[in-house]
Amino acid sequence: LVADEWGYLYFKDRTGDTFRWKGENVSTAEVEGVVSNIAGYRDCVVYGVEVPNSEGRAGMAAIVDKDNTLDVSTLSTGLQKALPSYARPLFIRKLNEVEMTGTYKLKKLDLQRDGYDIGRIKDQLYYCNNKGIYQELTSETYSDILSGKIRL
Repeated sequence: LVADEWGYLYFKDRTGDTFRWKGENVSTAEVEGVVSNIAGYRDCVVYGVEVPNSEGRAGMAAIVDKDNTLDVSTLSTGLQKALPSYARPLFIRKLNEVEMTGTYKLKKLDLQRDGYDIGRIKDQLYYCNNKGIYQELTSETYSDILSGKIRL
């Protein structure tokens, strides 16, 4: 329970376990399970990222793809069938590895801080266009998302 400045009490979920997008609460653990299954049981981390001109946080999945064989087209099709639109990650980040904690949990915080900032990230990034298809996130597309020219 958390109290606000007026003394009202609220239940607060553990940070990072859920995010809110399109008015819906999304469980990162559930989305991680679905993404991992569709991506061939690869390690993945799902977290919420802020998108300008949008309320809440959009989903982003960081997926381990050491051999660069993850087919984002197949992933896109599978996620459209398996998850409601509000729960589908809008951004995909392909990684060589994900850091783990001492208890073998995947670290989310640094990934979440990086978000989808193309200037900070050297990994391959994709975004889900308005047709529900993942395409590569370029500098131009990134700028269009930030300016609101592309609405997610």
